Amino acid sequence: MSSSRERAEHKAELLRLVQQQRLDLSAEKKLFLEATARYDRGWLKLVSLRRFAVVGSGLMAIWSVRHPRRITRWAKRGLGLWSTWRVVRNYLPNR
Repeated sequence: MSSSRERAEHKAELLRLVQQQRLDLSAEKKLFLEATARYDRGWLKLVSLRRFAVVGSGLMAIWSVRHPRRITRWAKRGLGLWSTWRVVRNYLPNR
């Protein structure tokens, strides 16, 4: 008889432990969602702009076929700016 009572007590203790863990998890979930809300909003904004990116890339592809020298010129400028930024970043003191 004592064995079944010990089991019942052990089971009740485990159920209390599980309930406390659920409460802790719920509280941590709220904190996590508050901490990551900024990133979630940014991601949703990026996803909402996807259709414009698709249309824009199609227009850019058509334009680049018609004006290949302009694309080459802008690619060189972009590469030059990127290289300049890398040099400046490497010479800035580390924080």
